[in-house]
Amino acid sequence: MTTKFAGIIPPLCTPFHADFTVDTSSLRRHIGMQLDAGVHGLFALGSSSEVAFLPDAQRRAVLETTVATAAGRVPVLAGCIDMTTLRVAEHVRTAEALGADAVVVTAPFYTRTHVAEVERHFRLLHEMTALPVFAYDIPVAVHTKLDPAMVLRLAEDGVLAGLKDSSGDEAGFRRIVLAKRERGLDSFAVFTGSELVVDAALAMGADGAVPGLGNVDPAGYVALYEYALAGNFEAARREQERLFQLYDITTAAPPERMGRGSAGLGAFKAAMKMRGFIDDAVLAPPQLPLDAGELGLIERKLAEAGLI
Repeated sequence: MTTKFAGIIPPLCTPFHADFTVDTSSLRRHIGMQLDAGVHGLFALGSSSEVAFLPDAQRRAVLETTVATAAGRVPVLAGCIDMTTLRVAEHVRTAEALGADAVVVTAPFYTRTHVAEVERHFRLLHEMTALPVFAYDIPVAVHTKLDPAMVLRLAEDGVLAGLKDSSGDEAGFRRIVLAKRERGLDSFAVFTGSELVVDAALAMGADGAVPGLGNVDPAGYVALYEYALAGNFEAARREQERLFQLYDITTAAPPERMGRGSAGLGAFKAAMKMRGFIDDAVLAPPQLPLDAGELGLIERKLAEAGLI
């Protein structure tokens, strides 16, 4: 690896026009706001980007815009997320052609797989690209929890450059961090995908975080990281607790009205619009929009946090 991956790497939301085309102007402005806040990288085409909803042409537009706007100032990680190895490989080739610095890959999904097949998936993709490969552990979306022993084996073999852990398994995450240290896997970058326990993950020894709420308050997460890096974990805790309260925006829409994906991403985008990061808060279909009352709750939360 020639690029050091560490710090706060927000998983960028994808702004849309009313006709569901990608609003590249808003995306460029949003990326500029992220860079001004001091983020250490950008993750395009992850779950927060609505990657599962995007046709390939829109994926390409998002990644092309992100790489061009970053202009080498921070590394760009490209989500290459699809059902099986050969489909993922096509996205990897696109990421290479567009100048991404690394690719992020989940376990296969829809198809039923054994851990041996998941391992082969990562090994084959590593053979197909010179880019660093990050494993994305997100069982809520792909219905497979990455086996820690497999992840560590692939790290030792140089197949995986890092891990984004959005599994919610904090004990398993700690096991990976401990094993990384014990085995001297210094170049293997371990990131939490949680918005809510970043201070604890950094205290454990994580290399950074990929928080969806970073779309709304990137400066808050950068401050949290810098406190932790300086060993000031009391200040990091206070900042994490402030962000914890801000995360309540994701519950503005009740679960009986819409899914948690619509509620969470809808809240992020609404808050981004209120902060002037993007022009509109359109979600890709079939996700549902927030109503006026829910938007009012989000606006109050942002005001309480001093963000508007």
